[in-house]
Amino acid sequence: MEIRHLRHFVAVAEELSFTKAAKRLHIGQPPLSQSIQALEASIGAKLFERTRRWVKLTEAGRLFLQDAYRILELSESAAHNARRAQKGEIGELRLGFNNSMPLSPHFAITINSYRQQFPQVRLHLFAMSTMEQVEALRESRLDLAYIRPPEVEVPGDVELQAVQTHPLAVFLPSSHKLANRKKVRLRELEHEPFITFSKNQGTTLYPQIQRLCRNAGFTPQIAMEVREAPTMMGLVAAGCGITILPQMFSCIGINNVAYSLLGDPGAYTGLVLAYRKGEQSSLLTSFIAIAMANKHIM
Repeated sequence: MEIRHLRHFVAVAEELSFTKAAKRLHIGQPPLSQSIQALEASIGAKLFERTRRWVKLTEAGRLFLQDAYRILELSESAAHNARRAQKGEIGELRLGFNNSMPLSPHFAITINSYRQQFPQVRLHLFAMSTMEQVEALRESRLDLAYIRPPEVEVPGDVELQAVQTHPLAVFLPSSHKLANRKKVRLRELEHEPFITFSKNQGTTLYPQIQRLCRNAGFTPQIAMEVREAPTMMGLVAAGCGITILPQMFSCIGINNVAYSLLGDPGAYTGLVLAYRKGEQSSLLTSFIAIAMANKHIM
């Protein structure tokens, strides 16, 4: 049984005339008769009573007609959904992001724009560290990820597309002697206690700070390792040390915390979109296009 057989059957059932149905379907009457015979043979039931003067449905034909309507409707719906999925208008997109992304105007505007343009796409958001996202991409648990460029080599099956560059800043107690400076060099922080993300958390910031400090000629004194940036800021306010974060964290606005930009070469971090190499999904390419259109929104 083929979909065309069902369409032919419905046309004859509605017209109760092979001649009119053939004209409606733009086919000859002999091929139409053969199609109905093939349908009856495939289902093992007689669907029409017919003479030279009239055609009418059998009881089996009347019952089959209702099912034929449902099958054709489902077939059309399936084809319609397939076309929309091909265009990236429906489906599911799993997006990872790091803990600083919710502070970014770019992120909020991109997510809102995507939801407005593709309201029937189920967008699932997952907060993960950079290396957790890379692993999730490789295991197909994520389709797309907002990450910081890793300090280690990215696996060959992961593609990176640069979106933005964010300066790094040192956050200090507002009473600190360096607090009112527009820029601070890392060398001036050599004897400061550092508050950082946990070493094994999978963020790229910990190894980057280590590298930048080594380039400045010293090894940072790690006083505390924590998992959340607001906790780090709170500890800075309490006078427990200083911390280095992307400048966007200044919007948290915790009392008794000031910040200065780092003036060292390479004292910035990137924001990139990561996805599996060779991925051609319309859902994916649509989101990337919106993100790149908003790349200047900082």
